Amino acid sequence: MNYKNGKDVLPPSLLKELQQYINGELIYIPKQQERRAAWGELSGSRKLIQRRNEDIYRNYLKGLSLADLEGKFHLSIESLRKIVVKMRAAGVRLETAAGSSAIRHEGTTGARS
Repeated sequence: MNYKNGKDVLPPSLLKELQQYINGELIYIPKQQERRAAWGELSGSRKLIQRRNEDIYRNYLKGLSLADLEGKFHLSIESLRKIVVKMRAAGVRLETAAGSSAIRHEGTTGARS
């Protein structure tokens, strides 16, 4: 967050109006909603978790039990169950092509990376 002087960035009429409410004090002005990044988009955490969830689902479809997945991914069985249910509800299915498996969401034409 950067500090900017109001007289450098605001029209004089708006500056005078704001001074009636917060004369000389600091104010935080949040970004517009449509300009805000969703959680994890900037850091890459969202993609990392999506890949992990796809890996969990891929292993589940290959026959690993939730107990096996619990040891492998260090998540609770309840968390793993939620991931599996969510992936199934989203229409994710396992594809095998030339010996490699890829996750595909139904209704798409390309494999997810």
